[in-house]
Formats: sequence, structure tokens, C-alpha cells
Amino acid sequence: MTATSIGVFGCVGLVALLVSGMPVAFAMAITGVVGFSVLVGPHAGLSMAAAEFFETFTSHSLTVIPLFILMGQVAFHAGISNRLFHTAYVWLGHLPGGLAMATIGACAGFGAICGSGPATAATMSAVALPAMRRYHYSMELGAGAVAAGGSLGMLIPPSVVFIVYAIMTEQSVGKLFLAGIVPGILISILFCLVIYIACVRRPELGPVGKATTWNEKWKALSGIIETLILFIVVIGGMFLGFFTPTEAAAVGAAGSIVIALVEGQMTLHLLRMSLFETIRTSCMVMIIVTGALIFGRFLAITQIPMDLANWLTGLTMPSSIIIACLVLFYLVAGCFVDALGLVLLTIPVFQPVVEGLGYDLIWFGVMIVVVTQMGVISPPVGICVYIVHGVDRDVPLQTIFKGALPFLFALIVAAVILTAFPSIALFLPGLME
Repeated sequence: MTATSIGVFGCVGLVALLVSGMPVAFAMAITGVVGFSVLVGPHAGLSMAAAEFFETFTSHSLTVIPLFILMGQVAFHAGISNRLFHTAYVWLGHLPGGLAMATIGACAGFGAICGSGPATAATMSAVALPAMRRYHYSMELGAGAVAAGGSLGMLIPPSVVFIVYAIMTEQSVGKLFLAGIVPGILISILFCLVIYIACVRRPELGPVGKATTWNEKWKALSGIIETLILFIVVIGGMFLGFFTPTEAAAVGAAGSIVIALVEGQMTLHLLRMSLFETIRTSCMVMIIVTGALIFGRFLAITQIPMDLANWLTGLTMPSSIIIACLVLFYLVAGCFVDALGLVLLTIPVFQPVVEGLGYDLIWFGVMIVVVTQMGVISPPVGICVYIVHGVDRDVPLQTIFKGALPFLFALIVAAVILTAFPSIALFLPGLME
């Protein structure tokens, strides 16, 4: 049996493990070790797995992940998410569906200091859903908006998915962060447009709130000061070359603790909770990364990625059609596999294809995140939907999925716009060169 045949069997086995419900990290690791052992030898397979585990958990470049997660956790427990939501509501609450729009705005703001879609969804569910009940909002619209807004945490920097993608493809973390800013704003606007259209057509979905004066609006801006400081320091520091991504993450984490201390929000209990959640989330991410690296080593010796790249780049059809097929694959696969796991699983296969077609890997990274955003609000996986349901059990799961459906069309529109005008994502990174 050839190495390619063993690689194909390995991919089929991986799909079978995923369908059986095995966590994606363990499924990739087991498939990679078994496949590598068959091709090279059992001792080599086990040694490779041990080396990958050691290198991942001692990697200097990956320390950026727990540091950014710590920044988001401290910000959440210090009440920054509540102040973001209040500011957004004061500015947008008087519009049809204004409270839901405020949720989108608060999710975008919290995503700028969090880095995780599920964490953003969980945080804003606890903040926004009780307010929507008080103002008699439809829970279909409200819960759907929270789930969709949570997905912004994957795209707006600092993003854990971007960090891992950068490490896998050897791209600049700073450039990827900058590339996500304008698309993140674009998608936030499209989400708000979806809410506005829905509430104009059916006013009972999102009643109009009371109007606020300009004086109240300007005063409410104080609620975004902490987020703005952290974002400017972290992203601005990387953009201007003051920090490496790891240093920026450390500065951001320290900055969130200092802000909590200055505002009198930092307690020993808060710090303990933040550290515990950081350790738990970071270990989960690291295990997924390790599993993907093990599986990637197996794929590398089968030559499947290069064979696929040579085949696709040799096709006579336009390269844009091939890229569209890859985007469609991510759209479908994202409905079944966690976004981070999907990126780690497919990058070793598709990176040579994208490079062979002459496309920018920074742009492709943004496109992958935008498309996998659809997966986190689509059945059957829909992790952000499940998180919203977990926070508020009174809202039926099918109601949240139904409410999130219109936002899928907004993401499709965003993907088309970014494909037609890649400079939207590449303009800011180009300023770093």
C-alpha cells in the first residue's frame, strides 16, 4: 500500500472519529500517531507525538495565547463588558432593534480585548439577554444577535484563531490582526443592518427605546475608555513596532490588571477566577494545536498536500473558481467541526494550494475566519448558539438557530465583498511594510 493510500485511509478514519463524537484534538492526534507509525514505525510515531507535545507546551511563540486570554478574562470579571453594552445602548437604543444593535457593538468591543468567539458569546449573553427581556424584545432576534455577535470575537483582533493560523503558516501575527479590523467593522455594520431591516418590517421584534440627548451620549463614551486603551496599546504597539505579538499580549494582560486595580475591581477572588479560566481555556487550545501538528506531520510524509496542490494548480479552470470551492468547503465543514480545529486540520492541506494559485495568505486567513464564523452559528455544531442556550436555558435551541439565520446571509455578503475587494483586508497590513 502506498503512502498516499494510507493517507487517504487516515483521513477517512479521522472523519469517522469526528462523527463518533470524539473531541477533535484527540481524533487528530490518534490518527496522526497511528498513520505515522504505519508508515515509519511505532517507535517513530510515539517519539514524534511526544516531541510535538513537548514543543507545543514549551513554545515561546504560543505564550501569546494564554496572555491574550488572561487579558479578556480580567476585563470580563472587572465589568468592562457591562460598560461597553451600556455605551452602545445609549448611542443605538433609540433605533428600531437598537438594543440588539447595541449587543453587536458591545460584542465587537469585547472581541477587541477577548480573542475568542465562544467567550464573547457567553459574556454578552449574561449581559444582554436580561436587558432584552426587560424591554420586551423577541428572544428569537435577541438570542440570535448575541450568538452572531459572539462570532466577531474570532475576527476582531486579538484573535486566537489568527494567532494559531499565523504560527501554522509562518505569517505575521501583527499583519493578521490588522487585516481583521476593517472586515470586523464591515461585518458588524452588516449585522446591524440585518437587525434594522428585520425590525422595520416587524416592529414587535425590537421595540424602539427612549431617545437620549447628545450630552448623555458623550458621557456614555466613558464606558469604552478601558477597551480603547487596551486596544490602542496592544494593536498600536505592534503596528508601530514597539512590541512583538508576545510582548503586546503581556502588556495587554498587565494593562487589564492595572485598569481593574485602579478602578477598584480587582480582588483576590477575581484574579483567581481569571487565572483558572485562562488555564482551562489555554490548555484546551494547546491540546487542539498539538493534535493538529501531529496529524500534519502524518499528512506531510504521505505527500497528500503537495499532490493535491499540484493537481488543483494544474486545472484549467480559473483560480477564482478553485478559491470559491475552498471557501464553500470551509462553509460546509464549519457546520460540523469547531473553527479552531477546522483551521488546524485543513491548513497543512490547503496552504500549498493557495500559495500555488498566487493568493495572499493574510487575505486567505481572514477569509477562513469569516467563513468559519458561519459555522459557529449554524447547526449542527453552532458552538456560539449552544453557549447562548447554556447561559439562558429559557430560550429554546431551535429559536436561537432561527434567530441566527439572517446573520448567515450577512456573512455570505461579507465573504463575497472580501473576495471581490481583497484590499479591504490587506490595506492596513500593507502599511506595516
